[in-house]
This record gives sequence, structure tokens and C-alpha cells, in this order.
Amino acid sequence: MATFFADFFGVDPNVLDQYGAFNVSLVNDLPLFIDPFLLFNSEKEEYRHLHNEMIRYLIFLRDRASNGGLPSNSHLQAWYCFPEVKQNWLGFSLAGNGGSGLGLDFARLLHRNLGRVFRDTEEEKITRGKHLEKVSLLAPGIGRDNISDFTTNLIKSFLCEYTQTFAREHLQADQIRRVAVNRASFNYDLEVWNRGYYDLPWINADYVILTPKDILTRDENWINRGDLIRDFEQIPAAIPDAQLRTQVANYFDKVLARPKDREPNERERGEAAVKTILEYPQLLDYYIRIKEDTGDKATNVSSEKVFATEHVYVRQLQEMQSLLNSLTPFYRMGRSSYEEAHARLQYLKDVIENKGGHRLFYHEGKPVERESDLQILYRLVWFGSPSDVGAEANDGRGPVDYKISRGGRDKTLIEMKLAKNTSLERNLQNQVPIYQAASDAKNAIKAIIFFSKAQEERVLGILEKLKLVNHPDIVLIDARNDNKPSGSKA
Repeated sequence: MATFFADFFGVDPNVLDQYGAFNVSLVNDLPLFIDPFLLFNSEKEEYRHLHNEMIRYLIFLRDRASNGGLPSNSHLQAWYCFPEVKQNWLGFSLAGNGGSGLGLDFARLLHRNLGRVFRDTEEEKITRGKHLEKVSLLAPGIGRDNISDFTTNLIKSFLCEYTQTFAREHLQADQIRRVAVNRASFNYDLEVWNRGYYDLPWINADYVILTPKDILTRDENWINRGDLIRDFEQIPAAIPDAQLRTQVANYFDKVLARPKDREPNERERGEAAVKTILEYPQLLDYYIRIKEDTGDKATNVSSEKVFATEHVYVRQLQEMQSLLNSLTPFYRMGRSSYEEAHARLQYLKDVIENKGGHRLFYHEGKPVERESDLQILYRLVWFGSPSDVGAEANDGRGPVDYKISRGGRDKTLIEMKLAKNTSLERNLQNQVPIYQAASDAKNAIKAIIFFSKAQEERVLGILEKLKLVNHPDIVLIDARNDNKPSGSKA
């Protein structure tokens, strides 16, 4: 079952691995992001040059911002707004590789903060360099996906050349097409983005861009607002100026709400941290310096997370697809959407519970913890269906995980849930009838996966309370690893 780049182009995955590229899915985006700090902190001169060029562009934007008020929408769109580079197949999407990109809201937010972020005075005395991520510390509306999208667009020419080199060496001529890529490089003399031309892998009427593993991360950027707030009280210790250190500590203590009957909670400490940072903005630079000084850890952490992602989404998924294909007619279905959905869920349940497929949902002994991971895995497993599979369909009353449809009149809704979900009971009681009415779908199925005996008992208790035990449209999947036969016996 062709799912990944290596499958579609007939390349040995080891060749991709030796080249250093991530073997992306060409069915659905995978939750990986480019972290600009990995460019800044790299031992590779090429990566550090990329980071310097990114900062050069931001300085260009800052200088234009200092010349007056908010630029016109046309200038914002020309200089700040970028479409998502969907051809790298990385990001948040739970269906395909489409994304919203960086629009005018992001442009205005970035423009307003550039002068505060990129100063040429005190900042250089504290940090070793300038960082795009500093914008996200000041502006909570800019997250890792925005930072990754912006970074991807600013280094797009490098990514295209990186992919072109691989394609010319390892792909067949009929697998490559000469492609015009918009906004590949910036002309500082004319202040416009130029188009570039590259020989890139071509499939399904579009090109593909490969990304080096060593600039990717799974979760937050190394420099991120969450760490800043959570670890704020460690920052003053890094301030060499004793007077400033005392002022910061006193101000934080003054604004921190201290209830008489308990210690301040995490939210209260976070609010006090934000107020203190606004009063002493140089704290951002001290936080960044701490991150710079521990940069080697960033590389190790990101590498581990990328490996874990690769292990779950690529290697173990391929094993799951192989089991489903060889042991069941999972990929040879031709029924209505409802019958197909139920049949596929039963085959998936059987492979997970009886044929060793539960291992797909574990890494280093720990089970899948986020429903978004479960949903992406499910989407990848469903690839090859004759039905249209849409993720997070929203027909006015809220999203469901998937809508399986064969034309306008044959629709089935499917929700994939973790048994540990704290809203499971309320979800079971209320959501599916609402979704059915909103989508005009006659059928809705809920699949619930559990990883322990306690989770199983919790789900059964909820079903008994709601009188839903043995309901045909509630499918329980046992992914425990403590009640399964060994791999050889399975």
C-alpha cells in the first residue's frame, strides 16, 4: 500500500535515510515542524547561513516598519503573507496536506512587534544572535505552526535545491518535472520575491519537497512561550546585574496573587510572569540566552522526537498496513460507506487485538497520548478506500473526526476517541446525535481505544450508565500490551 515518498517513487527507504531526508507521507501531513533554532545552532555552515539570511529578511521588514505606520494590505501581502508550502507534507492537517498559510492577521501581528523584537542595542549584549521565535514570546497569537511556515517559506529555495539533488541522483526521469516555484528567493534591490525553477519529484499533479530530519521537531520550538512562562522563576538567576535581579524578583512577588489558604497555582504564576516580562522586556533576552547555552540539548531532544514520529507513523504504520493487507480484505472493500466503515473497523480491531497490531500505538512502552495522533494514524490506515474520507468535517455544530461519504446521500460519521478522554461520557451522550442532524448522515460510529484494564473498566461503566452496552455503533478496541500474545505467537 503506497503511503510514503519511498513507496510512491520506488526508492529504498535506507537511501532516503542516508541522505538525511524524512520519508514523508504523501497521503496526509505528519505533525513535524521546522525549528529555526536548529538552523542557528547547527554545526553545518550551510544551516547557519540560512538562519542569517532569515534574519536579514526580518531586518529588512523591521526597517520598512520603522519608516511609518502600518503598510498597505498589498505590501503586507507581498512581504509578510505566505501560502503554506503544502508540498513538504508536514504540519497540522488531519486530511491531506492543505493549510491556511500566513495571512494578514499574522502579517499585522508580526509587523507591530518587529521593532521590539529586533533591536540593535541591548539585545546583542545578552544573546549570541537574533531569533525569529522571539516574536512568539511577545505575541501569543504566533505559534509553532506560524514560525515553521514562515521559516519554510524563507528557506524554500534551499529545500527545493536539496530535493532536486536527491531527485537527480535517485529518481527516474519520468518521475521528475521541471517546476516553477513562486517566491523562491528575495531580490533586495527590487524588493520583490522571485520565482525559481527546479527539477522536483512529481506525482498526483504536484511536486514534492523533501526536508532534512535534522531541522525538524515534533512539539514546541526550542525557544517558545510555554517554556518562558513555565520556567520564568529560573530566569532571574541568569541576570548578572544584582540590582536588576532584585527588582525583577520584587516585582514578580508584588504582582503575584497569594491566596491566604493555598499556594499560588500555575495560572496565577503564569499571569504574574507575563506582567513582569512586560515591565522588564530584557528578560526575554536572558531567557533566550539560557536556551542558546543549552542548545546542544535542543538537537538531541528534537532528534529523539523525530525518531519517535518516524517510528510510529512510518515504520509501525507500514507493519500495520502489511498485516491488514495480508490477513484481511481491508483494502478490497466495495460496500456502502456505513458497511465499509464497520467492516474496516472490525478488521482494524482484529489486527490490533489478535495479530500484534497494538504495537503500532506504542513507542518505548508508552501508548499514544493524543487523539490527534490516533486520528492521523487512522487516516493513513484508511488510505485506499473507494469512499471520500474527510477529516474534522464541520457542518455547523462542531467537528467530528471523519466523514466517510459516497456521494451526497451516503455518509457515515466516525469519531476516534481515547478511553482516557475526560469528556468521553458527555461526548457519547450528546455529540453524535447533534452531528447526525447537522450533517444529514444516517449513520455515526464511535471507536474507543483503551490501553489499560482501568481504562477499559471506565469505558464499560460509562456505557452501562448510558445504556449503550453492546451498541452496534460503538466499537471498543483493546490496545493493551499486558494481555496480548508475544509477537511470534501472534
